[in-house]
Amino acid sequence: CTCRHLRDRKQTMKYILVAGGVISGIGKGVVSSSIGAILKASGVRVTSIKIDPYLNIDAGTFSPYEHGEVFVLDDGGEVDLDLGNYERFLDITLSRDHNLTTGKIYKSVIERERKGEFLGKTVQVVPHITNAIQEWIERVARIPVDGSNLEPEVCIIELGGTIGDIESMPFVEAFRQFQFRAPAESFMMVYVSLLPEPSKGEQKTKPTQHGVRELRGLGLSPDIIALRSVSVLQPSTREKISMFCHVPPANVLGVHNVSSIYRVPPLIESQGFFNIVKSKLGLPAVLPTGTVMDSWNTLAERYDNITKDVRIALVGKYTGMEDAYCSVVKSLWHSCLRAGHKLSLQWIEATDLEEATLKADPEKYHKAWSVLVSVSGVLVPGGFGNRGIEGMIIAAKWARTKKIPYLGVCLGMQIAVIEFCRNVLGWEDANSTEFNSQSSHPVVVDMPEISQTILGGTMRLGKRRTQIVKPDSITAKLYNAAHADERHRHRFEVNTEIIDKLRESGMTFVGQDAEKTRMEIMEVSDHPFFVGAQFHPEYLTRPWAPPPLFLGFILASCGLLQDYLREPSSLLPMASGARASPPPVPETLPGMEVPERTVSNK
Repeated sequence: CTCRHLRDRKQTMKYILVAGGVISGIGKGVVSSSIGAILKASGVRVTSIKIDPYLNIDAGTFSPYEHGEVFVLDDGGEVDLDLGNYERFLDITLSRDHNLTTGKIYKSVIERERKGEFLGKTVQVVPHITNAIQEWIERVARIPVDGSNLEPEVCIIELGGTIGDIESMPFVEAFRQFQFRAPAESFMMVYVSLLPEPSKGEQKTKPTQHGVRELRGLGLSPDIIALRSVSVLQPSTREKISMFCHVPPANVLGVHNVSSIYRVPPLIESQGFFNIVKSKLGLPAVLPTGTVMDSWNTLAERYDNITKDVRIALVGKYTGMEDAYCSVVKSLWHSCLRAGHKLSLQWIEATDLEEATLKADPEKYHKAWSVLVSVSGVLVPGGFGNRGIEGMIIAAKWARTKKIPYLGVCLGMQIAVIEFCRNVLGWEDANSTEFNSQSSHPVVVDMPEISQTILGGTMRLGKRRTQIVKPDSITAKLYNAAHADERHRHRFEVNTEIIDKLRESGMTFVGQDAEKTRMEIMEVSDHPFFVGAQFHPEYLTRPWAPPPLFLGFILASCGLLQDYLREPSSLLPMASGARASPPPVPETLPGMEVPERTVSNK
């Protein structure tokens, strides 16, 4: 019924808590996102909250080796990468409050205590911290996230870590209370557990039994158990888990390894997930369940059946942790699917390209160079600190001089500027003040309003508008607009005093901020594709709408860019479902996502 979508249904908010046992990193994020995708495809408005039990206020000061990339939201929130997965999977826009940490909760309670809001009472974990958690959940769950300005109907809450962890105990206790605080038929729990297989065909249930026993001892009982395994869940295993964990057999779901992440929502739904949730939470069935997963299956088939590949080098500082570049990799995959190619991603640790490595470990040095000379495109992503900088500069020079497509993101754009100044303008010591504050040619400098001593939450963050000032540039053609609204995360910028000299030598800044005082997008003339962006276009990628700069980079690497610029419809369209944006786009990759994203600003 059309009217159902037009009116704001003032009904009871429904909550689905997703928690995990046995080990961390078991796939709670995949399951949470898949649950949301199924509900959204069934006509339900969905939102997501991620709880991280660490004491940090946010993820902004983490090393990428700790938790992977720091994801940035429209409002400048620096959050866990799982929120990026939620945004891509559900095509929603979250806020910093959708990532709840122990640090945020304790900070808010202590501030209230200092103001005298507790009337002289002793402030304790129970009830003050647990009440604050519940109030936070109730408030944030009602924030509109899908562009409709309507409140969500279901909030999926992922509790990070593992049940039994000391740091997560206040949250577990809060949800024990919350199940009674929430109205009837408005709260349910999904428990994600590991199903080990020490030998082929032997699925062990004891870890799950012990995990559920501990969970129930803490006052929570799962309504659904999702079992992560290598192979398909065996009927006998389902019956055993059901019997010992007090869950109906139909509510024991198998989530085995599949060819791509896009197989997961159809896999979960094929076991009757929506009917279980509908019955437990009293949700209205909106779409016939047989058609709900068609778009997901289309994505999975697209991913599995592409045969041509394109070889791309990612030259970075944190290549030992793939999640450090999670959104970058997904943007590359989305662009490759749009271009009809499979991504062959080659990881190069930037230090391996440097002369010091040649002396210390010649084999590693020559291996890195053999990869670099074999690729069709070079990407240098963001990062902080001095390590690996010279290797990135070497990679940028190789791409520029050999006419190989190059995309620099944030630090990657600054690297391209430093390389150009050294090797084209002849400024041998050109550098960033981040790496050499004594350089006689500081071509990248601190932003004056940014604190260099207080590091948490003090960068230039969030969505900001970039004016595209050169209509005939590659960038303007890719965005097909006069401006682009993109997310930023940086504390250094290109020195505006050198802009004229760069332009005279062939490097032009085709994108600038609204005041035209900050350089946002760079292009080098007489090159098939040598582009840098101060912002992070990867934060807004969607399966059918990859970031324009990433798409242009991949098309150039495939030799398809000029054809596309002449006729965008030359690329294969994606399945229906996307709202207006640059050319539709297919999806894939061991990452998560699917429904759409408006890119009207692009």
